Amino acid sequence: MPSQAGQKTFMKPTLDINLNLNQQLTMTPQLQQAIRLLQLSTLDLQQEIQQALDSNPLLEQEDAALDNTEAQDEELMDNGLTDLNAITPEHNSHHNEETGTKELQDEWSADTIPDELPLDSVWDDIYQSPASLNSDESSDELAARTGASETLRDQLEWQLNLTQLSDTDRLIGIAIIESIDDNGYLTAPIEEIYNDLSDELDITQGEIEAVLSLIQQFEPVGVGCRDLRECLLIQLQQLPNKTDDVVNAYQIIDRFINQLGNHDYNTIMRRMRLKEEPLRNAISLIQTLTPHPGAQLQASDTKYVTPDVLVSKKNGRWLVELNPEVTPKLRVNNGYAAMVRRADNSPDNNYLKSHLYEARWLIKSLQSRNETLLKVATKIVEMQRGFFDYGEEAMKPLILRDIAEAVEMHESTISRVTTQKYMLTSRGIFELKYFFSSHVSTTSGGECSSTAIRALIKKLVSMESPRKPLSDSKIAVLLEDQGIKVARRTIAKYREGLHIPPSNERKRLV
Repeated sequence: MPSQAGQKTFMKPTLDINLNLNQQLTMTPQLQQAIRLLQLSTLDLQQEIQQALDSNPLLEQEDAALDNTEAQDEELMDNGLTDLNAITPEHNSHHNEETGTKELQDEWSADTIPDELPLDSVWDDIYQSPASLNSDESSDELAARTGASETLRDQLEWQLNLTQLSDTDRLIGIAIIESIDDNGYLTAPIEEIYNDLSDELDITQGEIEAVLSLIQQFEPVGVGCRDLRECLLIQLQQLPNKTDDVVNAYQIIDRFINQLGNHDYNTIMRRMRLKEEPLRNAISLIQTLTPHPGAQLQASDTKYVTPDVLVSKKNGRWLVELNPEVTPKLRVNNGYAAMVRRADNSPDNNYLKSHLYEARWLIKSLQSRNETLLKVATKIVEMQRGFFDYGEEAMKPLILRDIAEAVEMHESTISRVTTQKYMLTSRGIFELKYFFSSHVSTTSGGECSSTAIRALIKKLVSMESPRKPLSDSKIAVLLEDQGIKVARRTIAKYREGLHIPPSNERKRLV
């Protein structure tokens, strides 16, 4: 056997290669812009467009085009383009403009910007909701601009200053006003106010009561009250005519407010020796009073909605169109675009090129957004035609997947399109998401929309007898008679969502 002491071992070289083919989507800034524009609301989109118009000299509105060459040159100077000597004075002539526009169209052709932006995707949302963007930075400024010009405290102090009072009583009045909440109720007891002021002022609790009675006569009527009973009594006391209805209402509030809250009308009629008609008139008067007088002056958070889609019926067919007032028509300024020269890498020319490219992408993104929105809205109207013809009760079950399959897009795209987008119809303004709802199986094997069930519950409650309102179990039986089998707890959930109180609280004498 040969010796192996001096034997060398050679390893055969091998190459281990693993090839994996993966398909990955790159989120370019232009694609991110297209996705962001798709999910913006109308107001946010208008702000975005205005910012682009202010920052990009090559972008303009079609109805506000700049034809003055001097104005164009001045704007270019303001944007840092100082080397204009290389541009001939006749740069705005017909020949140069036509040539520059043709080269522009060749350079920024469909090979560079696709006809359809790939908005359909399965990617996770990469942007926050438009309403939450920079909320910490702008919330204070927005509140300062939109806040109410006058609060309840300001109104009461103004009335206090117009009243002839001593300095002591004025200080008492200010202390009382500071203890009144936004609903108009006094939150601090008289004893507490007295203890806070007695160290500095020589006063009695009776003086505080007197000033409080004065403030209770201020507008709004009933302010400064300590409980609901006192609030309603103050309002009844200030009525000019003391009719029998006013007297009966005053006694009901003063003596039987608990029975009134529990709808125990029999006890009230028996103990006050009233018949049904006088009691009904007194309760009708009580219902006109305001339980929270201060709420009349609270700042209202008004939200204005501009519809993105208009739906109208013409010649027996439903017509869907975009609101032309929502998105202004944009175009590239041909005068500036003609200045762009190919194969020129000067700072001025690169500045124009970059802004030209941004303008073209923004216009393309807006066109894609409008086309997608119109396509989705048209399909929603087509699938929910029963709603437009007959109302909520004819609403069909609809989910995002149904629309996504119909328009050949992904569900995430449909979710972006339908968020904070509104449709104006003959039945009102609705968010596009309103037309989507889950379904409940019917006894016949079909499906019924949860929105239609809510509409039926609302209709049944509106038709019920106020003396004997329908219970949740009775509503479930009535729906089952119509072929819709819904559990009682589901009825209760839908009823609470409609802000309809239970049957014992809906019982009325009038």
